[in-house]
Amino acid sequence: MNIRRAEERDIPRMGELLLQVCRVHHEGRPDLFRAGGRKYDDDALRMLLQDRNRPILVAEDEAGQVAGYAFCIYQRHQGEGSLNDMTTLYLDDLCVDENCRGRHVGRALYEAVLDLARRAGCYNVTLNVWTCNQSALRFYEKCGLKPQKVGMEVILQEQK
Repeated sequence: MNIRRAEERDIPRMGELLLQVCRVHHEGRPDLFRAGGRKYDDDALRMLLQDRNRPILVAEDEAGQVAGYAFCIYQRHQGEGSLNDMTTLYLDDLCVDENCRGRHVGRALYEAVLDLARRAGCYNVTLNVWTCNQSALRFYEKCGLKPQKVGMEVILQEQK
C-alpha cells in the first residue's frame, strides 16, 4: 500500500469514490443527500489539488489503483474569543472503495493523516461523521477517536 498526495490523474477515480460516499449517505439520509450526487465535481477537485491548505491523500494498491482517499483541511484558530490558539487538521472526507474494505486501507490513510498533522505541528485531528453511517463510526472508534461535540437537529418539514 502506497499513500501519497493526490494528483490530477487521480480525479476520475476520486470521482467514483465520491459517488460511493454519497450513496452511503443517501441510503442513510435520503432527506439530506440526493442520489448520484458528489461532494466535489471535477473542477472543484482540480482547485482543491492546488490548495496547500487542503491536502488530499490517496492510497494506491500494488497495481497502482487508487483504493481510497482522505480530504483534509488545515484550520488555524487564532484570537477566536475563548478558543485557544491552535492549528487543527480537519479530516473532511475519508473513503475506501467498497471492494477494498477490510484490507486496512482506511487505517493506513488515517495513520497518514495523523503523520501529516504531526509534521505540520497540529494540536489535533477532527472530523464529522453521520450517525447513519454506523460502519464509519465503528471504524473511527477503533482508531481511538472520541466524540468532541455533538450536532443535533429537529426536522421541521417533510421532504417532498
